[in-house]
Amino acid sequence: MEKAAYGIKKVIAEFREIATKGNIKFDLENTTTKPVKKLLKLFNGIADTRVVARTDYPLGELLLIAFIAILNSAETFVAISQFCNLKIKLLRQFTPLVNGVPSHDTFRRVFSLLDPKCLQEVTVGYLLDNIKLMRLAFGIDDNGLRHLCVDGKTANGSGRLSGTKREIPKIHTLHVYDNTHGICLVSKVVGEKTNEIPEAQAILKDMDLNGIVVSFDAMNTQRDTVSIITEKKGMYLGALKGNQPNFLQEVQSFFTEAALARIEKANNFLTYNEKAHNCIEKRSFWLTKNVEWMLQINDWPNLKSLIRYEKKTENTVTGAITNEVYYYISSLTNVHDCADIIRAHWSVENLLHWHLDKNYNEDGCSIVDRKAFQNISLMNKLALTLLKLVAPFLKVSIRSTKQIAAWDCEGFLKILCAFDETVIEKALQDVSSDAGKKSRLKIPVDY
Repeated sequence: MEKAAYGIKKVIAEFREIATKGNIKFDLENTTTKPVKKLLKLFNGIADTRVVARTDYPLGELLLIAFIAILNSAETFVAISQFCNLKIKLLRQFTPLVNGVPSHDTFRRVFSLLDPKCLQEVTVGYLLDNIKLMRLAFGIDDNGLRHLCVDGKTANGSGRLSGTKREIPKIHTLHVYDNTHGICLVSKVVGEKTNEIPEAQAILKDMDLNGIVVSFDAMNTQRDTVSIITEKKGMYLGALKGNQPNFLQEVQSFFTEAALARIEKANNFLTYNEKAHNCIEKRSFWLTKNVEWMLQINDWPNLKSLIRYEKKTENTVTGAITNEVYYYISSLTNVHDCADIIRAHWSVENLLHWHLDKNYNEDGCSIVDRKAFQNISLMNKLALTLLKLVAPFLKVSIRSTKQIAAWDCEGFLKILCAFDETVIEKALQDVSSDAGKKSRLKIPVDY
């Protein structure tokens, strides 16, 4: 079978595997506050639009203590203020809090005024730095294709005006998720779900997509979207559904039984079985590079392949069998890469949206101010990614890691403070596992 032409980078997956298998233990008694102080410094760099003479709490200080509260399961502005008052002695290890803790109204007002784009730049930059540190420390390669997923999420609890029964449009957020590093790079609230298309195109125009593959659902399978990705020297894989009826019918008509047999003979076919949750799943992928015959070939820049994906599921308890078939277009031509990307695209649902709803209750969030909601969501995403980095060392799930953070706030902050080059270096020197032997710590002095 043909080897992958590019290969998809799986930095975060490889990190989890090394951290889980390795017997790595941090010296938590000798950690510094450097990682938290670094975050405080970044927060301090955000433009503050408040009137200076009426400001009692520095913006960076307020954002840091709010984040620590969110990291420890605070979900509302009231809960954030209550947590900070209970843990004020601990919080003063990182910032003086000269004027004490802000009220919940102050937290709400600041989060409503703060430009989400500025907060996003800070949080994403901080996370990318942490991922880079982990990659360098554990000797993880950065070779292969970087994979970005474009998908939207609706907060179902946001469809009412606070304090009333009056219905208002629900908050819909467009996400660009970096599947390679496990980070949400872009979060943009859009007015309506249908506004997702032009917003996605505007976001992609501003991104460096050189050598990056972008996957998207059927809504975003648009000629203009594909053109933007191609012009930015990126690659793409998009789903086809009923919103492109003629195109979908044209692709469906190609994959006859005879065509499938030819594809299998040409080794552009991949299949494998999985068993989980009382179900046996058989996943099959057929890829054809024969696209010149298509009537719409000139409308889709750099279109090089069509993919048919079939998923058969058998419930081992009830005996029920389901069969689902999906179709995709792509500028990639390797069936292994395309299968990886199709599977990995759902990571934005499983590794981001699901956790935001189940572990951070975003679906039930009652914040109706668009800016405040987006800023709280950015803090949630920052906390979630840090939990993903810590969970493998604790050898528990992300949900259990979040509970540990809530039960032992001081201890968990020490774990986060262990994400410092000197602490990691000592831990890797002490470990005798394969992970330690593999590691080649080459972190720049000024990192």
